[in-house]
Amino acid sequence: MDYQGNIFRPPSEAHSILLQVTTGCSHNKCTFCGMYKGTRFSIKDDATIMADIDFAAKHCRRQNRLFLCDGDALIIPQKRLVKILETVRKKLPWLERIGVYANTKSIQRKSVDELKELHQLGIGIGYMGLESGDDVTLAAIKKGADSSKMIEMGRKIRSAGIKLSITVLLGVGGTERSQQHATETGRVLSAIDPEYVGALSLMLTPNTPLFTDQQQGRWQLPDANGMLEELGSMLAATELTNGYFHANHASNYLPIKAKLPEDKRKTLELIQKALAGKVNLKPEYMRAL
Repeated sequence: MDYQGNIFRPPSEAHSILLQVTTGCSHNKCTFCGMYKGTRFSIKDDATIMADIDFAAKHCRRQNRLFLCDGDALIIPQKRLVKILETVRKKLPWLERIGVYANTKSIQRKSVDELKELHQLGIGIGYMGLESGDDVTLAAIKKGADSSKMIEMGRKIRSAGIKLSITVLLGVGGTERSQQHATETGRVLSAIDPEYVGALSLMLTPNTPLFTDQQQGRWQLPDANGMLEELGSMLAATELTNGYFHANHASNYLPIKAKLPEDKRKTLELIQKALAGKVNLKPEYMRAL
């Protein structure tokens, strides 16, 4: 397989075939993210992509899922993306699902009919980085979309039959907007009503503007209790009709897995016990990106 630069994928795609069709991220301006710094966004040539599909057809027959890398594969023009998916479907007919990162810009560029076509060709899940539902925070981290656009695009991709997994970042509002970030994120999640929510705790990396802001005293990351308070407020403000709210990423102090709405009360009670010191938190040395 031809891999260029670092390859990133959602935790739930750990055992998937990783087919890199683009490099980098077309936005690449978020102040908290260093994943694609120094990597120019590009769409790989068809010959390389097709050769990788042939490789996967021969050597990846035990894997029943495929993830399109890197950070912005959905932005590929429709005709080219359809060709890629048709080839995948023909040569890897045993696949049960194809996943892809989906940001507001790439979703907006597709019509609902085009998204439905991609769904029919195998794309079963899109991963959207909401990060926050607080418009002040979204502007500060240079996400490139406000909460209303996030809601519109989240609903749009779901209307095409593609399941949606939304990532939110505990701590990304800083100590100053911690509670606004938490409650507004719950509001947006409720409005989109995705199948999956994954809450991660922000861990700053040195190659990001937000890290520099913290080092120079312009911004402060909440501590462990602050993260837990955010998690509780966010979950309390989130209403899903039939979804999962997980905070079991390696970055989190308190792993939780909740099916909403039925597990909401007991999960909120668990968070309160942790805040009261009755549940052990993950030590810093065990946390990871």
